[in-house]
Amino acid sequence: MSETLNYANAMAELSAIAEAMEDESIGIDELSEKVKRAAELIAFCQDKLRSTEEDVRKVIAKMDGKNKK
Repeated sequence: MSETLNYANAMAELSAIAEAMEDESIGIDELSEKVKRAAELIAFCQDKLRSTEEDVRKVIAKMDGKNKK
């Protein structure tokens, strides 16, 4: 993937891999590579979601702290 990897791009690539697997357009020689790439993309997405969740919690905590003053 030549674009910078972000959540939307990772999800689009995962969708394409899943669709190709479902319609059996991935050959056996390519299957292992696609499964490995899918695992990398899933890990990336999980990390991104965790990071975003933490960022949101920090912002909310700051907002709560300011509202209590």
